[in-house]
Amino acid sequence: MGSSGISWTLPDHPKLPKGKTVAVVVLDGWGEANADQYNCIHVAETPTMDSLKKGAPEKWKLVKAHGTAVGLPSDDDMGNSEVGHNALGAGRIFAQGAKLVDAALASGKIFEGEGFNYIKECFDQGTLHLIGLLSDGGVHSRLDQLQLLLNGASVNGAKRIRVHILTDGRDVLDGTSVGFVETLENDLSQLRAKGIDACIASGGGRMYVTMDRYENDWDVVKRGWDAQVLGEAPHKFKNAVEAVKTLRAETKTNDQYLPPFVIVDDSEKAVGPIVDGDAVVTFNFRADRMVMIAKALEYEDFDKFDRVRVPKIRYAGMLQYDGELKLPSHYLVSPPEIERTSGEYLVKNGIRTFACRQFGHVTFFWNGNRSGCFDETKEEYVEIPSDSGITFNVKPKMKALEIAEKARDAILSGKFDQVRVNLPNGDMVGHTGDIEATVVACKAADEAVKMILDAIEQVGGIYVVTADHGNAEDMVKRNKSGQPLLDKKGEIQILTSHTLQPVPVAIGGPGLHSGVRFRNDVQTPGLANVAATVINLHGFEAPADYEPTLIEVVDK
Repeated sequence: MGSSGISWTLPDHPKLPKGKTVAVVVLDGWGEANADQYNCIHVAETPTMDSLKKGAPEKWKLVKAHGTAVGLPSDDDMGNSEVGHNALGAGRIFAQGAKLVDAALASGKIFEGEGFNYIKECFDQGTLHLIGLLSDGGVHSRLDQLQLLLNGASVNGAKRIRVHILTDGRDVLDGTSVGFVETLENDLSQLRAKGIDACIASGGGRMYVTMDRYENDWDVVKRGWDAQVLGEAPHKFKNAVEAVKTLRAETKTNDQYLPPFVIVDDSEKAVGPIVDGDAVVTFNFRADRMVMIAKALEYEDFDKFDRVRVPKIRYAGMLQYDGELKLPSHYLVSPPEIERTSGEYLVKNGIRTFACRQFGHVTFFWNGNRSGCFDETKEEYVEIPSDSGITFNVKPKMKALEIAEKARDAILSGKFDQVRVNLPNGDMVGHTGDIEATVVACKAADEAVKMILDAIEQVGGIYVVTADHGNAEDMVKRNKSGQPLLDKKGEIQILTSHTLQPVPVAIGGPGLHSGVRFRNDVQTPGLANVAATVINLHGFEAPADYEPTLIEVVDK
């Protein structure tokens, strides 16, 4: 038993031997989709991955890498590197996103954390600004979370609060914005009765103001910036209910596309521009439509639009919206605390581990959002620095071959039982939207896989090849029937985001027991099932509370 009362000893697997070198390869942004010219994995020369897919069908399968399979609230939520590697390493599904926020608000921990204490410094002299989607849709935000945040902030010293609302009409019925604004106005009037200067300061429709994503249209963010920060908008009103009702009627627009407005006082002065010394919180929990405003609020070096005035503020997100960019650097709710990861179990059972990455995927996220080694005598982590100062499509091969060389050398050295790598090409280059470069990226990743598998062949080892989420397999936006969407000029609309596609898991190698095959009885297999699978391939049984293994051993 360890000091925490956990029994770290894993039982031996009844049929699978110990002592085989296992290579775990995670292809970043490598999903499975229909073959067409926008599927860069299909277009690219990928003979190694093709051979795994076409080899033994009982050694290749697809698993879920998005939505509930990785702890996100709904299956409309695309996976990402953080939650994907969390699931791969932890072997269990941990709440991410909205569920985390609910727990932090219910326990009150949100008001004790580092993020809240950071913004609280401004409460004495400055204003607390809350920016986000006003809705109970539960996809990006929830009204009840905003209400709890308002009450908690006021109890904890906020004396002046301004809310910058974004109307929904997309995740909820069009027209419901009026009711949400009335509810919020009622809450704010109750705060005013307690002596807190609280009101709505600005607003606009989510698709026209602030909530753009994947850098499609920075003008959307600029319209929000002008209203929220500069206090400038084409429409001025004395109160927000009047604003929403009037704009809906006069502009004949729905809630999603309401133009930006600011609330002004009797002298026509904006009641709540963001100024030096203020605190700002973006209260959406879903990341994709908050990343751009987070960059505008946080980055000193910013060239996407003229911000005119950049106030010195303390800014925090409800969550960290991008783990790779560490954006924002302050947030109210931390990622899940994940203990007893597969990496820790294996190291404590003598498995010597080598991990190589360009980013913290197969170390930090894999090990449950934890930095550093569990046991430096048994682990070696190597980081290959990325090309700096260029976008990834300029050098789409990135450092895939260097990562593969390090993995190959580690395998051939005989010093390690597990060699774990992440090959970032498909995702990082896919995000640039450059289809030709992404094809080159996929070919480079495939060549890297071959180098690692050749080394496994030499040492009589086992390989597990998988991915963390989709991206490079579909580079175009599509309509409901799956046809590519065109823009106003008749050109295809490039998709730079992750996808909802499943990802492959392939197993093999000369060290794989001849009776091993994928099971067909795992209900909705996902990334979290991979951990128990890898533990089995090392000759151990997985902990009882892990998601079930994907493999079985049949007697030939």
